[in-house]
Amino acid sequence: MSEIPERGWLALRLLPDGEEPDPRFTLANERTFLAWIRTSLAFLAGGIALEAFAAHAFPAPLRTWLAVLVICVGLLIAAGAAFRWLRVESAMRRGRALPLPAVVPLLALGACGAAVVTIAMILLG
Repeated sequence: MSEIPERGWLALRLLPDGEEPDPRFTLANERTFLAWIRTSLAFLAGGIALEAFAAHAFPAPLRTWLAVLVICVGLLIAAGAAFRWLRVESAMRRGRALPLPAVVPLLALGACGAAVVTIAMILLG
């Protein structure tokens, strides 16, 4: 049986204790992280599109603030994804219950806000 290689300095710094979880669980956690990152990128793209293509729907200052707001939601989702990945990985290593995703209410609020902006663009455009 081969020996597990020593963990790198970053892994030791972020996850200093506990036992190595089943690799399938770690990889599933990583896939979930990547799904959150894709969602974050969608908000980033939405904010850029709002600023670039909604000139006819909103006055410039309002459009800019809406775009910044949507981009900031994407930023918060990305940061939340990183913290969630770390919290889940730590919980698995320590044999604890998995934490609830705190970023979900932000995502729901952001998606509702994006839907309202989209409806306004359709009705005003």
